[in-house]
Amino acid sequence: MQDAKYDVLGIGNAIVDILAHTTDAFLNEHGIAKGSMTLVDSFRAETLGRTMKDPVEASGGSAANTMVGIASLGGAAAFIGKVNDDRLGQVFNEDIHRSGVAFDSAPLKGRVATASCHILISPDGQRSMNTYLGCAAALTEADMSPQKIAAARVLYIEGYLWDAPETKAAIRTAIAHAKAAKRKVAFTLSDPFCVGRWRDEFKALLAHDIDILFANEAEAKALYETERFDEAFQAIRKWGKTAAITRSAHGSVVLSDGNVRILDAEPVGRVVDTTGAGDQYAAGFLYGHARGLSLDVCGRLGGIAAAEVISHVGPRPHASLKSLAAGAGLI
Repeated sequence: MQDAKYDVLGIGNAIVDILAHTTDAFLNEHGIAKGSMTLVDSFRAETLGRTMKDPVEASGGSAANTMVGIASLGGAAAFIGKVNDDRLGQVFNEDIHRSGVAFDSAPLKGRVATASCHILISPDGQRSMNTYLGCAAALTEADMSPQKIAAARVLYIEGYLWDAPETKAAIRTAIAHAKAAKRKVAFTLSDPFCVGRWRDEFKALLAHDIDILFANEAEAKALYETERFDEAFQAIRKWGKTAAITRSAHGSVVLSDGNVRILDAEPVGRVVDTTGAGDQYAAGFLYGHARGLSLDVCGRLGGIAAAEVISHVGPRPHASLKSLAAGAGLI
């Protein structure tokens, strides 16, 4: 790997998560699709906030969570995202800096609030996310510093950004900067419904711009419009670059340059909350990739990070991922 200030630079929606445990009956009553991410307006977000019992606030957002995981592993991570200069914006700013991630995006000043995501955790650990994007969609080409992008070995982009048309030009600019600097571009499909909305554009990105793909089994099958995992796997294998496909309790499948590794899930005592599992898997894998570690080790690091985060409430690690990885003899 070329010398760089950062292992990974993530670009994504800067969101403050508002989490609470709930029941399936509550989800049905409020018409919430279990286990998925739904975009909501400010009124819906406020309504959910009033009805959720004992909520907990924590800064979040998919790519930001991944950057925090990389920092927990001892890596150097940076993040580009947009918050308002309001209370939730300050919560996000303080928390991500406290986590060891470089973040200096200029805050938005105006009436559009910092994004929030009301996350309802059902008894089986599934999370149902109701996302108000607020000013997170206000990312512009001016936010995509070519110097900062060139300073990272890998540029990591979350698929959720495609739900805000205004951000597409900004992301394409960031990809162009990364390519000009001969840096790798990683992309996560984010959500099956997100894939359904932008399948053709995601496939175009894979064909021309993406070097590393992250997907869970449902997202991979949605991308290739199949009910069979093997068909989706073979399509990704034919693509021929680096990919990590997570399969919950069945572990993950990782591919690179024709090499395939099937990895068991790392042990976890009890699944409490699956929020952030994919984000933390990406953190472990990207950390390993940026440090030039083997495909097997990258996948195991991802599995360790995912196992840690599903053992408690919240999308970010509570224990040091660096210590866990060292204890497993991986770093």
